Amino acid sequence: MISRTPRSRRHRAPAGLALALGTTLALTACLSPGAEPAASGTAGDARISVAMMQPPRSGLNPLSDDAFKLSRWSAAETLVTLDEAGEALPGLATAWTREDDRTWRFTVREGVTFHDGTTLDTAAVVNSLQAAAQASPVPRILDGVDLQVEADGGDVVVTTGDPDPLLPQRLSSPQLAVLSPAAYTDGTVDPVGHGTGPFEIVAVDGVAGATLDRYDGYWGEPAAAAGIDVAFVPDGTARAAALRTGEADLVETVPAGQIASIDPERVHEVPMPRTNTLYLNTESGPFADPAVRAAAREAVERATIVETVYEGRADVAEGLLGPALPWAAELRDSDAYAEILAGRAEPAQVDGVRITLGTFTDRAELPEVAVQLEQQLEAVGFVVEQDVREYQFIEADALDGAFDAFILSRATVLDSGDPVAYLASDFGCEGGFSIAQLCDAAVDEAVAQASATEPGDARREAIMLAEAHVLALDAAVPLLHERVVQGEGPGLVGAARDPRERTLVTTATRVDASS
Repeated sequence: MISRTPRSRRHRAPAGLALALGTTLALTACLSPGAEPAASGTAGDARISVAMMQPPRSGLNPLSDDAFKLSRWSAAETLVTLDEAGEALPGLATAWTREDDRTWRFTVREGVTFHDGTTLDTAAVVNSLQAAAQASPVPRILDGVDLQVEADGGDVVVTTGDPDPLLPQRLSSPQLAVLSPAAYTDGTVDPVGHGTGPFEIVAVDGVAGATLDRYDGYWGEPAAAAGIDVAFVPDGTARAAALRTGEADLVETVPAGQIASIDPERVHEVPMPRTNTLYLNTESGPFADPAVRAAAREAVERATIVETVYEGRADVAEGLLGPALPWAAELRDSDAYAEILAGRAEPAQVDGVRITLGTFTDRAELPEVAVQLEQQLEAVGFVVEQDVREYQFIEADALDGAFDAFILSRATVLDSGDPVAYLASDFGCEGGFSIAQLCDAAVDEAVAQASATEPGDARREAIMLAEAHVLALDAAVPLLHERVVQGEGPGLVGAARDPRERTLVTTATRVDASS
């Protein structure tokens, strides 16, 4: 049984981006004040039209997951960035030193202005980081982190309650972007006109779209494109249609089922550190019983889901961390890992056990995954009732533990280039994204041990033991690791293909108007 929330809104695409829905419904154009349709002529005059998968969840509040939209649009920036290997590089900070186990000193870049014309200084950095540290809920990158920040001359000094060897990488999280002090008013954070990036947000149309213009006062390399016109298009078929017709230059997450109908030169497969996972409610309902959770785990046929729903464009999950972290598979073969998994519960008989299964429509494959899981779970005796909605209408219920089981596509190294933040957020007692409602002393201890370990082989080993503790409780059943497909129109040049989903449009991205 599936219940779906009806749609009462009309999606509109800004700046002339019309996205077809099916064969009869089109997204009407919406021009923000002063905005012009995409220009012809030189690349510097042309704007980039982008179809993004999910609308903002929290009004583009950078302390929420909406921060990754600001990062992907190059509108907001952080003190530190990451290279492809996850090593820390200068951003709004030009250098940093570790003064002791708990204290770091960051030198703030000079010559940077916010989009409102004010100057970046240490006070603005302290204000942004303090707002994040004091937020409720706290950004997931700061789960379990006691962060104190103060200015000292041209530097910012950051102190943590416990030793944090990964603090520079942590400060690269888009949720710790530095905004103008004017962005923070009455307990809210407004990024419009308050970032430092090469593109400035000039208009936001609710959950329909956003308009960004090139910021000519940018401290770094100027943007090649005149601006970005964003449409939020949860419907995967509509995003694919926009790519086929050329009405979008850049498209997030083309559904696997649509790829065959698109010119192969327009689709680019990006390996992702993202795991589709069946979270089980360990606190209440049938899955509070470990043996019932074990029955669900044994019922799942991952390979069938990969072949039928993803047409082979995904990897069967052996754990929470996938092939995007090549060291994970080898460490999963250790004796210590196997010893922890040996403590798993034996499956119970579940004839007639009723469960609710939730997921969302924004990722087109997930409702199909839900259908497959319903069949597999019912084959061993569960009675499944599905609840499928758009993500913005279901997230709060999922976090409140309203479902017995929930299917989520989750990035595992989204924030710091390191999986510890994900493990703490999703499976720690104080985790801010605990759909599994898990609180277990052994898991918390294992995550804390991983967090305190210096980067390198020992940290990776500790991370894998933390994964083993989560899986031993069957709090989550990893299904598959995605390979997300990004769509790029024939004239698009220089779009980022980022496994961490932090960058998309950069200063180098442009539309070649002659193509």
